[in-house]
Amino acid sequence: MNEAFFPEFFKCFFIALGVLLGGSLIGGFASFITGKPPMTEIYNISNNVRIWAIIAAIGGTFDTLYSFEKGFLQGETKELIRQFLLILSAMGGAQTGAAIIQWLTQEHI
Repeated sequence: MNEAFFPEFFKCFFIALGVLLGGSLIGGFASFITGKPPMTEIYNISNNVRIWAIIAAIGGTFDTLYSFEKGFLQGETKELIRQFLLILSAMGGAQTGAAIIQWLTQEHI
């Protein structure tokens, strides 16, 4: 984790956004091929993939847990706040992707 904070912050946002949008749209194409309603499946997949988009964006859970451990046990609050903001950024990207999918499919109406 030698990368600067702001590039990593934006990268987490857009990785989560891309995982959610890409997974949902490709899954919708697969549901079209199998004869299921694609818009409903795209919406359902976007709800199911949201947590995995966050995990993919932060690079897996073990590095984050190690950073939290270092923040708590070794008193490195800077690292603790950094990881919290990266998780928040990934959650924002996943939420933005879910909002775009919801807007495109109009399944919430």
